[in-house]
Amino acid sequence: MTTPANKKFSAQGLCLLVEDQKVARLFFQNTLKSLFPELQIVAVENLRLAEEWLMGRSQTGNDQPLSLAIIDLGLPDGSGIELIRSLHAAEPATPSIVATIYDDDARLFGALAAGAYGYVLKDDGAARLEEILSRLSTGEPPLSPAIAHRLLNHFRFEAPATPPVESVLTSREVEVLTLIARGHTVQEASQHLKLSAQTVAGYVKSIYQKLHISNRASATLEAIRLGLVRNS
Repeated sequence: MTTPANKKFSAQGLCLLVEDQKVARLFFQNTLKSLFPELQIVAVENLRLAEEWLMGRSQTGNDQPLSLAIIDLGLPDGSGIELIRSLHAAEPATPSIVATIYDDDARLFGALAAGAYGYVLKDDGAARLEEILSRLSTGEPPLSPAIAHRLLNHFRFEAPATPPVESVLTSREVEVLTLIARGHTVQEASQHLKLSAQTVAGYVKSIYQKLHISNRASATLEAIRLGLVRNS
């Protein structure tokens, strides 16, 4: 698992805040303004508005740096993970922070595989969230304590030797695992690979059997461990 060393926060650029709940949106706006007074915050309530703003920024040639993105996962028009993936591809130096009520492995590891730099839980409360977000100024990824403990539990034990992925999975299975770990559905993976959904589902079943796993979260974790996707 790689470290997010290429992510760089500046308190003097733009911040994209994507949050559909008004109370939470105002909280993050006020907290970020208090912590980083020179940060200019653009707040939107869904994926469509976020994508429109990013497209408009690109088309107008706005060279003001996008210093930060705070993204909810459970948005009314889709998952914030897709936006994190797009941002990571377009602006790899911009740290994207997940702000959510969800602490399950599927969303956590899905967001990390997509390129998330931090992951905070709204249930932590105002004072703790403010302290966690303040770590941006020291270059420390913002993580809620429960999330940090979960990551430690997953990664504190390293396998003595990881066999080459090619010796465990076929090349097609590697392709399928990579797509699944990046958050694609079986249907989306089948379209990408130009295979039937039934065929891809068969590959997924085979992957699970070979890697001794049983769900998407474990598949994402294995893909990270095998170096197929990166938490960059």
